[in-house]
Amino acid sequence: MNEQGILEELLSLLETNDVTIRNEPLGGSGGGLCTIKGRRILFVDTEAPSIVSAAICAQSLPKVADIEQIYIKPQVRQFIEDHSDQAS
Repeated sequence: MNEQGILEELLSLLETNDVTIRNEPLGGSGGGLCTIKGRRILFVDTEAPSIVSAAICAQSLPKVADIEQIYIKPQVRQFIEDHSDQAS
């Protein structure tokens, strides 16, 4: 699975866990997860490489879902483990 595929899977998992996805040009930093008026929103930087956005998603998912209790494709799970050292 390529980086774009991993990103799409992670975005889908975030949406399934009540995170609103907003695609915005943010200068290439990748974006981030925040809470606005009680709603969780993930800003995805449309100017950032897919790998950067995917890493931010990988760090965000464990903050909004118990990843041990949901099915995640093995390649995506490995990507999360490789990129979310501070999320555990």
